[in-house]
Amino acid sequence: MQLQDQTVLSNVATRLHISESTLMRESLRSFLEQQLRVLNAEVFILHLRYGVSSVEDMEARYQDGTLEEADSWRDFQRLDRLEFQRDELSKLLRTLQ
Repeated sequence: MQLQDQTVLSNVATRLHISESTLMRESLRSFLEQQLRVLNAEVFILHLRYGVSSVEDMEARYQDGTLEEADSWRDFQRLDRLEFQRDELSKLLRTLQ
């Protein structure tokens, strides 16, 4: 951490009457929660668009022929990435609890 960042952290912690480690942990938790909300919103939109509950559900729809790959392949890949990122963020958040 750069000296200027450390000074800001120290000043904020002092003014809030909390330890620097508590401020860092709570700030990180807030950041991860905000990122998780963004991911969940994107995942929700794709779930609604294709009427699926997960990337596995979307893959099953490809296999049973109820969803055309040509029109949705990019969204399938995006959903897979978003769900992975969501799961990783959730794991990180659990480590802060």
